[in-house]
Amino acid sequence: MQKVFNVSADCKPNQHYMVDTGMKLIQIREMVDKGLYFTINRARQYGKTTILRALGRFLQEEYIVVSLDFQKEMSDAKFRNENTFSAAFASAFLLKIKDRKDIKGQAELAAVNELEEVLRYRREELELVELFRSLSLICKYAEKPVVLMVDEADSATNNQVFMDFLAQLRGYYIDRDETPTFWSVILAGVYDVKNIKRKLRSEVEHKLNSPWNIAADFLVDMSFSSEEIAGMLRQYEADYCTGMDVGEMAEFIHDYTSGYPFLVSKLCKLIDEGIAGSGAFSDKRAAWTKEGFLEAVRRLLTEQNTLFESLLNKVEDDPELEGLLRELLFKGKEIAYVLGSRSVETALMFGFVKKVNNSVVIANRIFEVLLYNYFLASPKMQQDRIYDAALKDRNQFDQDGRLNMRLILEKFVIHFDELYGDQERRFYEEDGRRYFLLYLKPIINGKGNYYIESRTRNMERTDIIVDYGKEQFIIELKLWRGEAYNSRGEEQLAGYLDYYHLNKGYMVSFNFNKKKVIGVKEIIIGDKVLIEAVISARQALDLADGDHVQSAVL
Repeated sequence: MQKVFNVSADCKPNQHYMVDTGMKLIQIREMVDKGLYFTINRARQYGKTTILRALGRFLQEEYIVVSLDFQKEMSDAKFRNENTFSAAFASAFLLKIKDRKDIKGQAELAAVNELEEVLRYRREELELVELFRSLSLICKYAEKPVVLMVDEADSATNNQVFMDFLAQLRGYYIDRDETPTFWSVILAGVYDVKNIKRKLRSEVEHKLNSPWNIAADFLVDMSFSSEEIAGMLRQYEADYCTGMDVGEMAEFIHDYTSGYPFLVSKLCKLIDEGIAGSGAFSDKRAAWTKEGFLEAVRRLLTEQNTLFESLLNKVEDDPELEGLLRELLFKGKEIAYVLGSRSVETALMFGFVKKVNNSVVIANRIFEVLLYNYFLASPKMQQDRIYDAALKDRNQFDQDGRLNMRLILEKFVIHFDELYGDQERRFYEEDGRRYFLLYLKPIINGKGNYYIESRTRNMERTDIIVDYGKEQFIIELKLWRGEAYNSRGEEQLAGYLDYYHLNKGYMVSFNFNKKKVIGVKEIIIGDKVLIEAVISARQALDLADGDHVQSAVL
């Protein structure tokens, strides 16, 4: 059977191309060997089920692994009360432990049979206390330490009986030097138990202490590194001999996804099954190129999938989360990671952001463009006149499949001056980025992609990378701070052009000096050509924190 790239359910080694998770399994195994209880909390479609199943196989020689899936094996009705939960858990547990073919000890078999007898004759009386006594006996007489793994543990959200179940686990954990219990317990899901606790209680009653406060921190990086992605691509290349540059392709994929497992597999699947043999990409050899990869990115960002739908629904339903993401995207604001900040914790939990040097940033380029597209597509945004101007202009800029970026800047200067130059309104720092992206989006929509270069994102300067056809463009957006500052910016942009192996770059400078001449000019720096557009933003500039800044004297 030929392997494929998988984006649904768990990955199976004999059916799917997979990264080598060996080092991750070794790290998790070390936690199990220490007898730790812990939770694997990651965003949706982050490979939790795949890693749990691989871990079960990895541990089976030295441990009895009982792996349950609360979503599949414990319906909502099973959480109705303590009795129904206990009976359902016992049934699922017995089914899994009896699947093992190596129950040889008489005492272990007797303990298993005892729990079966309870279910057969006293099911209606079984509650958590009796359940855990039976589980303790099984753990006591088992010939190997017992490890309990529960996938989709957060499907128990809003059920008090689940919190009572955790309390029992905690109690036995504390007393395990005297009372036999599970050697290690692993819960997997999106929500951590503190978040489940929060949803169960009102704000007045909410407390951070939790029956799962025995859990150790889970610090294993579940994302895929460039090297891990390259290993998966080598498997594919051995089958198809496309001639791809495996290292370069792995870097492209990692740069855009930051190793988010679903996105990695989805892009590979699109290239293999959607790009190859379509349009300009006649076969797999043509598809596994930079151009084929960028086409896959474009298609990914225009399709519907369950991950994107889930993320955008969260934004729509949570105004605090939406506000946080808008500040990151449009203001370039540096937001520190603060323990207990609800919006930050939510953004981290669902995978919108990641922690970098104790600050939070958008998790990857794919999510960044997805969110920009979402916000810029809002009816309020699209009512802006600069968006309408771009819609009317857009057919001018694609010239035989190539994007005329200089013409885009020239037109943007004219429209911005006509629409906003004489308005009696304050111009905020994020306005420049918003207006330019509003103008750019309908022009490249459906044919290209854009993202913000994170290394230069701040309140004064932003680099936008545009992929269109087979070309890449770098446009620096900045506030005018005087000639010396502007010259440094030009030199920095020239440096970034070297990094991207480009000879031409673009600058958009928003200027607050009424005497500054607007327009587009060409600057030569060494072997680089910079096309600079100067935009007049004539009104006073107000920083996001309320501090007033005077126009620069040029």
